[in-house]
Amino acid sequence: MNVLIVTQYFWPENFRINDLVLGLQERGHLVTVLTGIPNYPTGKYFVGYGLFKKLKDDYQGISVLRVPLVPRGDGNGIRLILNYLSYALSASVIGPFLCRGKYDVIFVFEPSPITVGIPAFILKKTTSAPILFWVQDLWPESLSATGAVRSKIILAAVTWLVRLIYKGCDRILVTSRAYIDKIEKLGVSSERLYYFPQYTEELYQPVVIEPDAVERTLVPNGFRIMFAGNIGAAQDFSTIIEAAGILKAYRDIHWIVIGDGRMRKWVDSEVRKRGLSDFVHLIGRYPVESMPRFYSLADVMLVTLKKDPLFALTIPAKVQSYFACGKPIIAALDGEGGRLMRESQAGISCSAEDPNALAEAVLKMYTMPKTEREMMGRHGRDYYLKYFERTMLIDRLQMWMKDLSTEVANH
Repeated sequence: MNVLIVTQYFWPENFRINDLVLGLQERGHLVTVLTGIPNYPTGKYFVGYGLFKKLKDDYQGISVLRVPLVPRGDGNGIRLILNYLSYALSASVIGPFLCRGKYDVIFVFEPSPITVGIPAFILKKTTSAPILFWVQDLWPESLSATGAVRSKIILAAVTWLVRLIYKGCDRILVTSRAYIDKIEKLGVSSERLYYFPQYTEELYQPVVIEPDAVERTLVPNGFRIMFAGNIGAAQDFSTIIEAAGILKAYRDIHWIVIGDGRMRKWVDSEVRKRGLSDFVHLIGRYPVESMPRFYSLADVMLVTLKKDPLFALTIPAKVQSYFACGKPIIAALDGEGGRLMRESQAGISCSAEDPNALAEAVLKMYTMPKTEREMMGRHGRDYYLKYFERTMLIDRLQMWMKDLSTEVANH
């Protein structure tokens, strides 16, 4: 098949769509990616890229077509809106000229914003190819959940746009079963909705690193609680910091944060202000390839989200990578995420935005025999192989793509 991928984010930005296109290429499909100029999460164009630089790119033999956009800057306010709208406009206007081939399907990757659906809708008109739309993030709920938008008028306008985009999609794939009811209420029939969860790249697996590995020099000795990923508003770092403060008497408990994001400076400031620099360690961003190596040094992995009806429906993508590496997990998640932890028996779950409950969960892991924690890690690995394994899921997506392409061709 000839597959067109529409995504605002793509390599060298670190998103799962990078691996998905490789999975489709591995299966013999011709893949083209229509994306923007890389600028996430730094907010600045990556070195070597710009408005007139490397607009045609190559990713391991995959054709990458880039359109101009306004970089996201600090990720706040008007700058973020311009980032979203500029990609949607550029891809809608320039995309049809760049993507004039015969495509069997258009696959849309939507972690946010929903506006990525606008150019896909235009390209469906110009190419006659059907759309599979992979929803990672519910709109307009995500706007209100993060506090980005409070205006009822704007939220109503976004809801209208979401309905329009969903109406134009032939199949809508969701990363959480809990999304299905929300999307059905926007007029999407159950026949068009498919559950397609996150998976992880094959490099995520249990590893044992060398005694002299550089990663060992970057994390302190002691009981290591490790958080990996975006440091943003949704991840509720205020609760993590509060819990670290509650447990500061346990001087060998260390909270290690790998990643970056727009809340990084605030977290740094709070850690210093509260006298927690000996216990909370922000060690920065590292390549995805090094993540399993860092995970191998953790006693327990941590995932948190703010308390919000939207986040109660969400399964953060990092959960699957923690599962795949066979590490026990503490999950401060409500709803679907908490349910997943209980079902998998891969760790301990507690309520979101409850520092005391999080501290209690950490102490429980801390005092637990290592063999019990290792058993939790094995449960997570088994659960991953059963429900989230990469080959199984990409094969499933390939089947859906072929079925949809055949269905459209027969009409």
